[in-house]
Amino acid sequence: MKEQESIPVTKVARSAKFVKTGIQIGGNYIKHYSKKIFNPELSRDELNEDNAADIYNSLSELKGSALKIAQMLSMDKNVLPRAYVDKFSLSQYNAPPLSGPLIVRTFTKLFGKAPDLIFDKFNLRSENAASIGQVHKAVLNGKELAVKIQYPGVGDSISSDIKMVKPIAFRLLGMSEKEFTVYVKEVEERLLEETDYELEVQRSIEISQACSSLENVVFPTYYPALSGHRVITMDWMNGLHLKEFLQTDPSQALRNKIGQALWDFYNFQQHELRKVHADPHPGNFLITPDERLAIIDFGCIKQLPDDFYYPFFSLVSADVLADKAKTIDAFRKLEMIWPTDTPQQVEFYYKAYKEMIELFAKPYASETFDFSKEEYFDRLYAYGDQIARMPEFKQARGVKHFIYINRTNFGLYNILHDLRAQVKTDKYKPHLQAANP
Repeated sequence: MKEQESIPVTKVARSAKFVKTGIQIGGNYIKHYSKKIFNPELSRDELNEDNAADIYNSLSELKGSALKIAQMLSMDKNVLPRAYVDKFSLSQYNAPPLSGPLIVRTFTKLFGKAPDLIFDKFNLRSENAASIGQVHKAVLNGKELAVKIQYPGVGDSISSDIKMVKPIAFRLLGMSEKEFTVYVKEVEERLLEETDYELEVQRSIEISQACSSLENVVFPTYYPALSGHRVITMDWMNGLHLKEFLQTDPSQALRNKIGQALWDFYNFQQHELRKVHADPHPGNFLITPDERLAIIDFGCIKQLPDDFYYPFFSLVSADVLADKAKTIDAFRKLEMIWPTDTPQQVEFYYKAYKEMIELFAKPYASETFDFSKEEYFDRLYAYGDQIARMPEFKQARGVKHFIYINRTNFGLYNILHDLRAQVKTDKYKPHLQAANP
């Protein structure tokens, strides 16, 4: 993959890139409608592919929060046309890397020394490049290390980038102004945390120690003395990303083993730690040669406050869902039903959200769940598509915590579906005793 010699870091330079992309998208629409004059039956597939390619190429050069949002959208498989999902998902594994000289300059500015003066060996060619930073392989005292270096200007451009992504979000997703504002505020908070590498090292050590007793889950050791605000050094972990792993045609038993490790990792955090690794895209995991799940990135952590955790997870209890009054009470606490709603609106949202929660809670309803079931995911995607088209859901509802918790759990479900894993879902179940504090 061709290396990138520079990144636009100023607001003016990044804005110019967005404007250029907007012009390209406009040209794609003109081309599409010109063809449609002669072929009224023409589908939007080519238009979607052209737009996806132009937007992805632009965001890849900008790096940072713009590319991160594309990565997040690629996980919402029932939101975007397939062309966008396929293109944006590239950022989960590999974006165009920065050139060696630019990395040396960046490292020296952040760390005070060139990397070859700190490590015995440092490979200037990146092993992996994603949205916020890229990873290089290094050796120190005979130990192989992964050194993650944040792209220049990423932390300083979050707010302005998000504003510039706004027209794309309106056009592609049909978001309302209010919905975008709620979405952006939560995303901006998480992205600001995600660009603070000192915070990431602290959380990585804390959560990996708390999860150390989980079966078949492993973590790298982190080295604070070799890390900083824009640099993280950790053990190099050997293994395959999910896509590579699935290409080896693993046995069902091994798929189940890795799936179980994922399920335990996420549900232990949600229900025992009340904070969760909220970035479940496949690029953050490796399957090691000894058939364990390695977690290699803790940049995005979402806290689950009690006033969200208890009403939300009370809804996976059959006893609560079977009681209309209790269910409506939970929906009110979660701002899915508003005090200003008429009785007719209360009834409408009660039925709609109950159907959604019943689908979400299905894996919790039995001791084991088979995530290979196509009919389950067909229903899940069809329901998401259905409500996305309903005018009653054009205005954002629900507390801000849904943005990352939905992303986390449905991202987990999608990975387990890709694995076609059968897992025991009765481990680390939700705590319900304080459902009505």
